[in-house]
Amino acid sequence: MARYTGPKTKIARKFGEAIFGDDKSFEKRNYPPGQHGNNRRRGKKSEYAVQLMEKQKAKYTYGILERQFRNMFEKATRAQGITGEVLLQLCESRLDNVVYRMGISPSRRGARQLVSHRHITVNGELVNIPSYQLKAGDVVGVREKSKSLTAIQDSLANSSSVYEWITFNNETKQGTFVSVPGRVQIPENINEQFIVELYSK
Repeated sequence: MARYTGPKTKIARKFGEAIFGDDKSFEKRNYPPGQHGNNRRRGKKSEYAVQLMEKQKAKYTYGILERQFRNMFEKATRAQGITGEVLLQLCESRLDNVVYRMGISPSRRGARQLVSHRHITVNGELVNIPSYQLKAGDVVGVREKSKSLTAIQDSLANSSSVYEWITFNNETKQGTFVSVPGRVQIPENINEQFIVELYSK
């Protein structure tokens, strides 16, 4: 499936924040890219532009393309609860995102690759679909043959993130998706209401 594979720092500079994680290049030039990037006298953005930027930020953050993101929004509108919050919960419940949150990979892009290359199991079964939606109680683990992979071992050794809605055992390299996270438990700086307003027009 098509994915954005261009320069990550350029995208981070566009949004003014390191949406792909630690980025030394972004820290050096944290202003928008382009000839006039460092010019402070930029015009005020329209309401539509602000909403569009927020949607693009969410899509780049989670690595989701437009059609899939739109489908997730439609699913969120049909679900019970606040549409914007449900949309982010669907993003967080994706298998590639949970693999990243568990610290098995240092980035969502890397997590997607691990899933696609059949290194990850769900409830003991191999799953190679990054967008697979996890349910509360699902057990996510590293396939037995893949536990010795240097990339996975290094990532787990350097991981310090702890989330209330996920448990992970470093010895068995298995974790549980305990529950769908509430909005306050999702650390991403995304204004989901703008996305709802954009799609609702």
